[in-house]
Amino acid sequence: MVEFESPGAFILLLLIPILYILRHIKVLSRITFALNMSDWNGGNFSWDGKVRKAFSVFVRILCIAFYVCLVFACASPVYHQQQKVYSSRGASIIFVVDVSPSMAARDIGDFHRIEAAKDAIHSLAVKNDGSEFGLVEMAESACLLIPPTMDRKVFFDRLDSLNVGELGDGTAIGNGLSLAIYHLENSPSEKKAVVLITDGENNAGTVHPNTAARLAKSKDISLYILGIGTRGVVPLDYVDPKTNRAYSGYLESNFDPSSLAKLAAECDGKFFETGSIVSLSQAISTIGKNESVMQSYHIKNNDTFYYRYFLLAAAVFASLAWIIKRIFLQEVL
Repeated sequence: MVEFESPGAFILLLLIPILYILRHIKVLSRITFALNMSDWNGGNFSWDGKVRKAFSVFVRILCIAFYVCLVFACASPVYHQQQKVYSSRGASIIFVVDVSPSMAARDIGDFHRIEAAKDAIHSLAVKNDGSEFGLVEMAESACLLIPPTMDRKVFFDRLDSLNVGELGDGTAIGNGLSLAIYHLENSPSEKKAVVLITDGENNAGTVHPNTAARLAKSKDISLYILGIGTRGVVPLDYVDPKTNRAYSGYLESNFDPSSLAKLAAECDGKFFETGSIVSLSQAISTIGKNESVMQSYHIKNNDTFYYRYFLLAAAVFASLAWIIKRIFLQEVL
């Protein structure tokens, strides 16, 4: 919120109308001196009346703008921003996101599956600002993109840049889960969780999903699985990031949530079948509540002062007015 530390300075703006009123009633009048250069064998000054009048009006506007900027600078505008500074750790959550080509199917409302997943992750990260989040992308193989971090900008930037097809075609669920568990097992956080978002069964990788699920249970890491997608013929379109080739058509979606539900049960985890925006939002909300941690924090005030910008603007307006007066109007300020 923008405030002014010295709002009383705005009373100085009343001097502008007062000055014009006093000039109008002839209390204050301009002091002028006629200067005829022809007396020194110079040429007589001549100027088109309309052009000169336009420049004169513009100079007056610049002078008023200069004065107004000075007043605003004196009022000391400041932007107050409050920030929570946590003194205790929240939950550590790593999202394992399927980026196989089928995640480009458009059947979650008007969204692609991958875009709906991104939006859901965004909402959870914003609401749980005291938790740290990491990101693993998974398809034919798995790759850690962001380890658990409190830096939301870094996390969101990398999340937004996710594209289907980056890791080929396939679904290596076991590899994705084990990679996330590896980066969570030594975390000192009170609660640790892996959130898997996928639309298919395991068909790639070197680690069996059940092995990874049992490993999560042994490390006291909660597992949430979101089976995203619907059954039937669904539209699909995406651009392969490796070849820049555009694909558009329809996908015969045989999404079967039973295998994912069994995988979640393997480690006492939770499975959510999310075939719509509503069900996806409800699942994310449940995860946020389950993984919430009571944290201690204090409020830090970050103040940004803007008087320098008004002083700079005042200097620019004054310089323009001086240049026009001396060079174009050939007058002395």
